[in-house]
Amino acid sequence: MNKNLERLYQVAHKSERIILGLMSGTSLDGLDMALCRVKGFGVATEVELLKFYTYPYSSPQRHRLQEVVSQTKVSLQNLTILHSWLGDLHARFILETLEQWEIKPEEIDLLASHGQTVYHAPQSLHNLLTLPNATLQLGDGDHLAVKTGILTISDFRQKHVAIGQEGAPLAPYADFMLFGNQQVPRILLNIGGMANFTYLPSHQGASHVFATDTGPGNVLIDWAIKEYFAPQTYDRGGAIARRGKVHTEFLEALKSHVFFEEALPKTTGKELFNVDYIAQAISKISRALIRPEDWVATFTRFTAETIAEAIQTISDFTKAEIIISGGGYHNSCLMDWLTELLPENKFLDIAKISQVSPDAKEAVLMALLANECVLGEGFALGNAPALTMGKISFA
Repeated sequence: MNKNLERLYQVAHKSERIILGLMSGTSLDGLDMALCRVKGFGVATEVELLKFYTYPYSSPQRHRLQEVVSQTKVSLQNLTILHSWLGDLHARFILETLEQWEIKPEEIDLLASHGQTVYHAPQSLHNLLTLPNATLQLGDGDHLAVKTGILTISDFRQKHVAIGQEGAPLAPYADFMLFGNQQVPRILLNIGGMANFTYLPSHQGASHVFATDTGPGNVLIDWAIKEYFAPQTYDRGGAIARRGKVHTEFLEALKSHVFFEEALPKTTGKELFNVDYIAQAISKISRALIRPEDWVATFTRFTAETIAEAIQTISDFTKAEIIISGGGYHNSCLMDWLTELLPENKFLDIAKISQVSPDAKEAVLMALLANECVLGEGFALGNAPALTMGKISFA
């Protein structure tokens, strides 16, 4: 047997696997690394988060990614080079972090790499009705495998697109495995650059689960912070939003886009919610003075209201427990507004009911998808057919 296939066979037959989940999100803060011990597969999966670290991007590295992420016009040469460059960069981050943790690469069974989404293009966004949904992530898995010597699973979203779905969100697959079959319905809300949630109805199987994006999470808030409060890059604890006043006319203009009229589930990204989106909203209002802190407050309220309004379309949403993860979890102003807008819902701390911390959840998700790729049988959520996701790269 080919030695690489033999190694894969051995990993699949272990009683537990050590998997390093990797996530680089739209905020471009850095590479999230979640070291997980995973047992079983499917709904019998058990996961223990052993270590977590975010290796920050330097300013030049972040700028290099910003030149291509969600841009409609880029240098084809630059885009091509970045696919290899990012794989090599993430490999260096991994090796340095493992050394810091005093863990040898050969102790890791699998790397599970999401890569960096550079463009998300569902048909609902590109409006080219003869062309399919599409999404593109950079950070080549072969480069990761060769540079680290670790079996690598990557490019998870393409299988989701190939079966006719939009390639996002992927969170429901982990949410169902870890949080499903509860006595009460649950909503797993993740607030990263974009906001999305998974709805897990009580006493029902995978066919009733669905996930959706709701709109922006932190992306517009972060834009305002960088624009007016540099060198800060985010609103720590929501302190600036609390000092500001919500500009109601601007808020309504932000909410007037047709995206918010579309039925759930749906997906979106920075391809829509960006500087051009802000400019279009401003063009709809009278040119009243908006103070810097008012920008932050208004964008924060925009995120809170669009999340709450999406949740309120679920028939039994008032019975649901809401479990929040992602960077928005740390914004107390945003959290206060969500609890104000959803007063009948119980909010739970994900770290207190599971082995997963709010910041690590998406990287843990990658580890679970890699585990399913290697030994899962595939399972269906909602109206999608059963599938496993990811491409295998040998060292």
